[in-house]
Amino acid sequence: MANDAAQGPAHSGNAAELRTKDGADESPVERKHSRRRKLGRRICAIAGVVAVAGTAGSLWLLSRAELIGDELNSAVALMPQLKTEIASQNTSGSQTTLEALVAHTGKAREASTDPLWKIASTVPGVGRNFSVVSELAVAADEVAAGSGQSLFKTTKTLNFAALGPVHGHVDIEPLRQAAPNVQAAARTLDLTYQRIRTIETRDLLPQVASPLARATQELAELNRSVQALSQASALLPSMLGSDEPRNYLVLVQNNAEVRATGGLSGVLALIRIDEGSVELVSESTGSAFGRTNPPLSVDKEQTDIFSTRLGAFIGDVNLTPDFPTAASTAKGMWERRYGGHIDGVVAMDPIVLAHLLKASGPIPVSGVSPAATGRGLPTTLSSENVVPTLLNEVYKRLETNESQDAYYAAASHSVFDALSSGKVNGPALLKSLSSGYEENRLHVWSSHKEEQDILMDIPLGGSISGPSQGGASFGVYFNDGTGAKMDFYMRRKVQLTKTCTSDGYAEFNVRVELSNTAPADAASALPAAITGGGRFGVPAGSVQTNVVVYGPAQAHVDTATQNGTKIGLGSYMHRGRPVGIVSARLAAGETTTLDMTFLKVVQDTEPTLAVTPTIQDVKDVTGLLQTQQCP
Repeated sequence: MANDAAQGPAHSGNAAELRTKDGADESPVERKHSRRRKLGRRICAIAGVVAVAGTAGSLWLLSRAELIGDELNSAVALMPQLKTEIASQNTSGSQTTLEALVAHTGKAREASTDPLWKIASTVPGVGRNFSVVSELAVAADEVAAGSGQSLFKTTKTLNFAALGPVHGHVDIEPLRQAAPNVQAAARTLDLTYQRIRTIETRDLLPQVASPLARATQELAELNRSVQALSQASALLPSMLGSDEPRNYLVLVQNNAEVRATGGLSGVLALIRIDEGSVELVSESTGSAFGRTNPPLSVDKEQTDIFSTRLGAFIGDVNLTPDFPTAASTAKGMWERRYGGHIDGVVAMDPIVLAHLLKASGPIPVSGVSPAATGRGLPTTLSSENVVPTLLNEVYKRLETNESQDAYYAAASHSVFDALSSGKVNGPALLKSLSSGYEENRLHVWSSHKEEQDILMDIPLGGSISGPSQGGASFGVYFNDGTGAKMDFYMRRKVQLTKTCTSDGYAEFNVRVELSNTAPADAASALPAAITGGGRFGVPAGSVQTNVVVYGPAQAHVDTATQNGTKIGLGSYMHRGRPVGIVSARLAAGETTTLDMTFLKVVQDTEPTLAVTPTIQDVKDVTGLLQTQQCP
């Protein structure tokens, strides 16, 4: 019993001690002091480690930092070599380079996760810098060892040279086999990018914040490219007829008579694809198509902005910048006129044809009438002459719509024949199409919901709403009001300026500079096929343009000015986005500047700016002026 009595209080004392540690029986004041004691013990522990380590610990951290920097820099230096080797399908070389790259990122990751580095990461204040460096090293290793390895498997199995059509056939099977690896790489990369982009940069040392900003930007660009590749791998097999034959309506847009998505649909082509075999079934032209009567129904929100011409003329379906609307309306018009079923619509312009001709080399134009060649139109098209020929010379040298359309159709048919025959290899074809995509000159719409759901989320789909138009998105679109081909002479520049206001919102000004570069004697020197001859109320030689500006959702379009003087403004809403419309008429040689202001922009993301693709290089049209970081 004596032993039991001796043990009893001791046991009770241990239980009480446990309860105190657990905090269940502590008062609020005791818990507050307890938390302070725990924090104090943690700081003392860190201080103790640093004190014990002393100079040796500091030198060790310094050596780790230098090692991490050297390894990451070495990995970055290998990227251009790896891209070149992959593009040239140097499998053994790219494998060796990738293995070296992964070794560098692996060493950086190991150095940034050793015990002393982890302890340094917990030090209040400066410790965040150590943890962010660890995040960067881990991210680099995940991208290299994860996404890089998956993409490398794709390059080993996918013959890029075979991606182009040969004798009218595209081999679909390699695309289908490559899809899982591409999509796995895209998932890994996107997860890594989303984690890095959300790192809070406040209070970081400049030596850490600057590399973090560069890494975030580089990851963003890489992520966009790989996500686009992943989406293409999900779309292409089925869209190339792997499951069933597909019929596609191709709209070749004429930038000389501008429309919001590019230009008037001058040439229309029906293409059939069955298990990768491509066939040009039939062709038509916008002028031959005529009026659709009764007009097709288009939602009131858009007809209020762009008129009922959207549903009446196939050349006007793209007065709206929303390509899904334009494409589905064109599909309905074609089916009503010719019957059958359209599975999708593709739009491009002569600048895309120029990219393709740069890859293929010059091609002869077959089926051109003697009247056309006798008037000096070329019998061979090249990347240098295709744009001025199709957008200007054909209207100077041929007098009737029928002869102009015939030459335009012959040229398009010849380009199609050259591409489908295999004259352009896979990598060159992909590069040409990628250039058109990056310049917003190529759009695709599908009548199959699962495919269209993907297209709606990416710029290729051309939607004015959805994920591809989230954040502080602006769009400036042009519609011809001359009724002629004078836009060949128009030059445009669009700039965006952001300022902060006292109410906490941002304010944006959209500036559009328009110049009519036609010769002074355009009214007499140019034919009516180009000037319009004044038949729609615009004097010959002048150009009238309707400028349509979209702002971000929830914003408000406020005022518009021309050369500093306030002008009338049409104000609308389209799928939650504010829309402002102004019209400008310019005589030959005249320049004007339009400004439109958008208030109460709530989005704090980096602004984006989309513009109608014209004959100008897109980089010459768009630009961002000074922007401010609002508090």
